[in-house]
Amino acid sequence: MSTAAAVSIKAASERMKRVFEERVESAKIMNLFITAGFPRKEDTVELILGYEKNGADIIELGMPFSDPLADGPTIQYSSEKSIEAGFVMDDIFDIVAQVRKRSQIPIVLMGYINPVIHYGLEKFFAKGQEAGIDGLILPDVPVEESGLIQQASQSHNIPLIYLVAPNSTDERMKLVDQRSGGFVYCVSVTGVTGARKGDEVDESVKRFIERINKNITNNPVLIGFGIASHTDAMRISEKADGFVVGSALINNIRSLDGDAEWKEKHFRFVRELKFGSA
Repeated sequence: MSTAAAVSIKAASERMKRVFEERVESAKIMNLFITAGFPRKEDTVELILGYEKNGADIIELGMPFSDPLADGPTIQYSSEKSIEAGFVMDDIFDIVAQVRKRSQIPIVLMGYINPVIHYGLEKFFAKGQEAGIDGLILPDVPVEESGLIQQASQSHNIPLIYLVAPNSTDERMKLVDQRSGGFVYCVSVTGVTGARKGDEVDESVKRFIERINKNITNNPVLIGFGIASHTDAMRISEKADGFVVGSALINNIRSLDGDAEWKEKHFRFVRELKFGSA
């Protein structure tokens, strides 16, 4: 991580700062996304703790929503299952509070502005701060229009983490770099979430990574969208601080659900994402 990035993460929580400050230069930070309440509400805390034991550095906890515009079919499916089971926003704060009794792994909430507004902006940030949230990603809130959300985030010490994509202008990347706290989430390809073929991701990253390095100078950089294996992760995050995996995790859970040992097998998959096959 560059000296500039080390300065910027002062805006992040102590938990998040520690992850990047203590990173060995050759290692990559692994941020894992899981939809809260999937496959069942009672699984989420155990999954988070298991992810940490198997190499996760940051957890991105998805807030289930019926119209997740930036998410592909896989994460849409996980949201639908969670909502059908009666999952509500208060359950997310309860999950984080339970994790905090046993772990200090940074937890970032990822979701959409509609449920946050419906829940109540002040109430949402107050509950998040009390539970121990380390950041918030709202893909449908443009950085240029985030004034009220930014104020609430600063009041409750929950940094906003913004996304940049290959079609982001240099000027917008610089603005995102100024406003983000903790890290900048770089979307390696345009479109919705989901695992993609390596050549598609490679082409996008080749066009994108040079501009990232030029314009994102104040924050660590994590790259996501399209990572399904350790090989993908290492290739795509070669010039970044780390990577994000989401859809591949959901797909792995779906393929294993019903197996008596599904969690053990799933955690093996997680370990291989971070460290490669034994």
